[in-house]
Amino acid sequence: MGKNFLSDLIELMPSLSKHHAPDDGLHQLLKKMARKEAEEVFGTSYRSQPVEFGPFGKIILPYHPMGTTSSVNLFDLDELIIFGFYWANRQRYKKVADIGANLGLHSIVLGRCGFKVRSFEPDLKHYEILKKNLMLNKCVNTQVKNMAVSSEAGEKEFIRVLGNTTGSHLAGSKKNPYGQLERFWVKTQPIRDIMSWADLLKIDVEGHEKDILLATQKSDWQSTDAIVEVQSPQNARAIFKHFKRIRINLFSQKTNWQKVSTLQDMPNGYREGSLFISRHTKIDFGKV
Repeated sequence: MGKNFLSDLIELMPSLSKHHAPDDGLHQLLKKMARKEAEEVFGTSYRSQPVEFGPFGKIILPYHPMGTTSSVNLFDLDELIIFGFYWANRQRYKKVADIGANLGLHSIVLGRCGFKVRSFEPDLKHYEILKKNLMLNKCVNTQVKNMAVSSEAGEKEFIRVLGNTTGSHLAGSKKNPYGQLERFWVKTQPIRDIMSWADLLKIDVEGHEKDILLATQKSDWQSTDAIVEVQSPQNARAIFKHFKRIRINLFSQKTNWQKVSTLQDMPNGYREGSLFISRHTKIDFGKV
């Protein structure tokens, strides 16, 4: 399949960083257009053929239902914004940890940037699909681990939300999960061990980001940055206080990547975009 609108958006989004805030009018328009294109290109009629995907070349990502969501959601505009960031900074970073890898789209894109990648996915069903997707895309520089990331090594209970497996999470990360659930134990790897290897983290862990980030110290951030999805106002508050205390900077998509100065600048859920964490004093979407 030839070049498509998703490819154009990936290449365009870094130059539109002043419109990355989810409540921006242009952002909302492009989000609708991206969703429509993703459904046409990677939806139920997609037959697992290589598709042009911007600067990353041709990718293969077979359609998979995940309850009320599907693999189509992995191509939402906010994800394309992050993909654009990866590509713009491909000379800056070398080793990236994909924490909460899901079906592996981020890992595929990161590999195409030339990074060494370690992917962490605790849900065994997603993990098996992740491995197949990496194989389909010939991702030879990616290590995959069927485990969660947390504050310490050990085992924790994992809750699979059958109605929306993208919302599955470590027990205690979300209040009152609803619907049909499956519970099982998963191994965990400490975040600080990962940070001693990686210079960039992508963290999407459905509420457990607070536990992970609060386990870090100022010294951990001297050679590592992170892009994080924050799930709740409670987590936003705790993360804001922690990084203010250790004097590491936060930048919010909610404010078009301006430096966070007050709690109101923090994203309070995935609908408000991502959070960037860095020792640097400013972030330019093309170059940190």
